Amino acid sequence: MNNIKQSIVPFKGENGSVYHADTCLPLVDAVRRNKVQFKALARHTYPGDRLTLDTKGLNTIGYWSANEEQDWGLDWHRNEGVEFHFLESGHMPYAVENTETELFPGDFTITRPWQQHKVGNPHVGIGKFYWVIIDVGVRRPHQSWVWPDWIVLSNDDLQRLNMLIRQNEQPIWKATPEIKACFKLINQTIHQDVNGSSASKLRIHINELLIHLLDMFDNGKMILNESLTDSMRSAKQFIEELSNNLSHPWTIEEMAASSGLGATRFTHHCKQLTNLTPMQLLTQKRIDWSKLLLIENPEMSATQIAYKCGFATSQYFSTVFKKHEKCSPQEYRNRPLAVTAGSQLA
Repeated sequence: MNNIKQSIVPFKGENGSVYHADTCLPLVDAVRRNKVQFKALARHTYPGDRLTLDTKGLNTIGYWSANEEQDWGLDWHRNEGVEFHFLESGHMPYAVENTETELFPGDFTITRPWQQHKVGNPHVGIGKFYWVIIDVGVRRPHQSWVWPDWIVLSNDDLQRLNMLIRQNEQPIWKATPEIKACFKLINQTIHQDVNGSSASKLRIHINELLIHLLDMFDNGKMILNESLTDSMRSAKQFIEELSNNLSHPWTIEEMAASSGLGATRFTHHCKQLTNLTPMQLLTQKRIDWSKLLLIENPEMSATQIAYKCGFATSQYFSTVFKKHEKCSPQEYRNRPLAVTAGSQLA
């Protein structure tokens, strides 16, 4: 039950972007400490017994079961595919993007590959929690979904399913009796599996799950929003994330690839959203960060700050800083109003 196996295999997305699967290290550690019961079939860095090529595109499927309060959680992350969660029993703190809530027995969740979410606040709760992650070949909202070839829904049903999942981001639903029964079958099947022996059953159960999902949507009076799949949203997401990695030597082509867009379209959206070109935006964000570091870290030299903020040389940093702030980095640090400016930046 508690045997954890993992392998680390990066895989490529659109425009050559490289993605790495999550490692779920807090869960791995909890299993090793006998805090939870656990069973999963997985590939990439997800924990569990290894899936075979017969279910290629299924990244992980399994559950954990906790009978006591836990001391761990899964912090903010994204998945390498569309993820379905089902809470069979207990309670679970849960959050998707800006919505924090708690799951109760019978709750069924959907997170798209671009949606940040976490399980636990900060700790997960008591209960039995299932998941299924299927790689549909996308990482950004505007990209077209490609399901594994063993998904046998008709083209019309699959396209309708794509539209219903992509153009409505309601995160939590009440599972229908059919969905609950499907997860019970999944539970039985993953326990029976030996080196891929249950691949056919898993494929059947997942197809059934998607059919029941369509039925659930049909009965839920879902309201669709086409803007959720617009390419501008993908550009906006990347721009919001850019501050997390300003030290990287970005090019326009790399920024575009990371947003899942071509360079021309990304540049167009960037100017629409910020009134700046991508490189102007990058420079502005680096300067803003450097101003904060100059005030809050007086022990750091201008050269150290330049490199930390992604400038190739201290001389170039000084030149760009003077252009933006009409003074040198050191003059900015020594100004009487610098402390106030630094607090405003924070």
